Amino acid sequence: MIRVLLVDDHAVMRAGFRMILESAGDIAVVGEASTGVEAVAAASDVRPDVICMDVQMPDMDGLEATRRIVGSVEAAVVVVTTFDRDDYLFDALAAGASGFLLKNAGPEELISAVRVAAAGDALLAPEVTRRVIARFAAAPVTEARSASPSPSPDRESTAGGRDVGAFPTSRRPAALSPEVVGDGPVVELTEREGEVLRLVAQAMSNAEIAQRLYIGEATVKTHVSNVLQKLGTRDRVAAVVYAHRHGLV
Repeated sequence: MIRVLLVDDHAVMRAGFRMILESAGDIAVVGEASTGVEAVAAASDVRPDVICMDVQMPDMDGLEATRRIVGSVEAAVVVVTTFDRDDYLFDALAAGASGFLLKNAGPEELISAVRVAAAGDALLAPEVTRRVIARFAAAPVTEARSASPSPSPDRESTAGGRDVGAFPTSRRPAALSPEVVGDGPVVELTEREGEVLRLVAQAMSNAEIAQRLYIGEATVKTHVSNVLQKLGTRDRVAAVVYAHRHGLV
């Protein structure tokens, strides 16, 4: 069973997610939290495999909670938000999230996101992946190397209703750091690793790659792991960006 922690400040939303996920049969919701502070504590207490994390919450937002959880607990975080905003997307990736999903996604997409994250893969919708690639592909390599992560702006909700988590126009998202984009010299990959990387860059899952190449899913996972290690990138998203920036796809 995949153990899931639900984090959202709306009880109705948590109830809906619970009903959807537990209908899958291989997923169990082992805890709930309504604030970022509660999420950090619950992650330590229940040790889930996957955390479905909202962004805008009282006390501490989901992005800061993700940073703290990823640094202390072995759990994959899937950010699930209503807001399709670039600052949330890039800051979630910089914080270590394994996926980014919008709340208008269908039930099967939510279930799939949890399964993908639990398997150790990163999950981004194809249109989101394209935005990540476009952002980094447009930036010179030297710029990405010189950029460094910055502390995130305070995103706590306020009664005044200010724009929670918005970046000033002069500020570059933290995700432009080298460890996220996977900068560095082009490395040698085996022919099969190159094939796998090209398919990863098309937003294919391990199962889809296995079907395309007529190999086992476990073999695909091994190839992906080898590619990430050779490229010096931390996840599939960074590998996709690397591939596009270096002309490998």
